[in-house]
Amino acid sequence: MAKIDWYNQFVDLRYKPAKDDLIVLFYFEPPAGMSKKESAGRIASESSTGTWTTLTNLPPRMNKLKATAFQMKGNYLKVAYPMGLWEKGNMAQLLSGIAGNIFGMKGVKNLRLIDATFPKTYLNGFKGPQYGMGGIRKMMGVKKRPLTGAVVKPKIGFSASEHAQIGYQTWMGGFDFVKDDENLTSQKFNRFEERLRIMTRMRDKAEKLTGEKKSAFFNITAETEEMKRRANLVADAGWNYVMIDVVVSGTAAVQTMTEYCRDLGLAIHAHRAMHAAFDRNPKHGMTMQFLAKTMRVLGVNNIHTGTAVGKLVGTKPEVMAIADILREKKTKAKKDLILDQEWGNMKTVFPASSGGLHPGLVPDVMDIYGNEMILLISGGIHGHPKGTCAGAKATMQAVEAVMEGETLQEKAKNNMELKEALGKWGRHKPK
Repeated sequence: MAKIDWYNQFVDLRYKPAKDDLIVLFYFEPPAGMSKKESAGRIASESSTGTWTTLTNLPPRMNKLKATAFQMKGNYLKVAYPMGLWEKGNMAQLLSGIAGNIFGMKGVKNLRLIDATFPKTYLNGFKGPQYGMGGIRKMMGVKKRPLTGAVVKPKIGFSASEHAQIGYQTWMGGFDFVKDDENLTSQKFNRFEERLRIMTRMRDKAEKLTGEKKSAFFNITAETEEMKRRANLVADAGWNYVMIDVVVSGTAAVQTMTEYCRDLGLAIHAHRAMHAAFDRNPKHGMTMQFLAKTMRVLGVNNIHTGTAVGKLVGTKPEVMAIADILREKKTKAKKDLILDQEWGNMKTVFPASSGGLHPGLVPDVMDIYGNEMILLISGGIHGHPKGTCAGAKATMQAVEAVMEGETLQEKAKNNMELKEALGKWGRHKPK
């Protein structure tokens, strides 16, 4: 009987990856009754030039295009993909391979894409961020401390006028940014155009009174042509930022919008809504590290990365690994978390720490991230006993304490806003 399948041809544990191979690290578990080698062969085959059965005629070039499973350590697998498989500058096409049909195959019980090393030849197909972290600091006039921002909370339901009033109080408390949340776009109770118009007026007032640069992350998420229209409105009103829900919008739309916003001089804040549908299961899907890497390549300027101490899932090692991917010129591998990555001239991205934070947790977050981050504290300022402005001041006082080497308790002795915040929340870590 003729041989039916050829999966074993996609496994070679003696293979040495070529310089321009794209390397992917997977966690995998084979189904019952199948060996790890057989499962690994299916992963490499289905994500490159293979299929379920042997074929009668194949041109010789196929051997140069097939992926090779070349390293297995326990349940961790590395697969090398020749560069000829991938279209230059097309992230969606890449994901259709390394994160495509393989997740639905019977030949894997669980499969998790942990990270990928992009060779220089692949990165050269993308421009990356328009502004690195230094460019954003220059834009906002903030030299050393973390940049700060807050979502208007509750995240949805306020009118445009109510939203802008809360934003104004946020700015007057010392924060740099006011942020729309992921599901606020242009509903009947808060139309995008009206929110933009009133926020512009309140921004001008706050800047005049404080002498500081103030900005906002306006959520333009919609059908792509509508996102372009909204981006134009934001730019015409003299703003420097928009926000996009990058996971739900998809890589193709994000790539289109980073190019479009580049021409408008707009930076992009990336909200990661829906990420946990992919990355929460530790055995299946893909990691936030890899999602963050794709967004740096596509050219966003900030992206949510978790806190490790707030309300959202994500361990301290994971959060630090994501930050390394976004901030380093050369990312060093961390066992079972991330791979080595040479970024060349591609600019850096600010990690945005958010989700269940308040002034009492500022030391914990700054211990993890240092100063190179955007610190988003929302409910933890709006819930301050004296209101939003006092909550923002309390947060800025907490940041000052960390940077000056003081404890929060010491700082609170002469700062009533911080004292009241600690009286309400202490060091509480929400769930």
